Amino acid sequence: MLFNSLEFILFFVLVYGLYLVLSHRVQNLMLLVASYIFYGWWDWRFLSLIALSTLVDYICGLKIGDSESSRTRRWWLMASMISNLGMLGFFKYFNFFVQNLDRVLGPLGLSMDLTIASIVLPVGIS
Repeated sequence: MLFNSLEFILFFVLVYGLYLVLSHRVQNLMLLVASYIFYGWWDWRFLSLIALSTLVDYICGLKIGDSESSRTRRWWLMASMISNLGMLGFFKYFNFFVQNLDRVLGPLGLSMDLTIASIVLPVGIS
């Protein structure tokens, strides 16, 4: 679903209308579900990524809120950042590193004939 499509305009109007009529308690949950629907519209197979990212960030946010020491809060913040940047790095740079590792090892006779994965960068991951 593209931002400049009729589908998106209808989706937006529906979500905004629901947001306005729902109680404050369920507005955030509805926005989360709508975000998952919007994200999954492109390719539902990547929903597990955004769900994992949401879960990790939610848990880290709770831990940061419960922590009294700035050292512990910093640790949980780093855990969240490493998790999200790790997913981004894997999807964006995996093939780059595999290709370059093969190029470096090839002249040394250590070519591992590494297969390039057909990994697509999920929309919105960065």
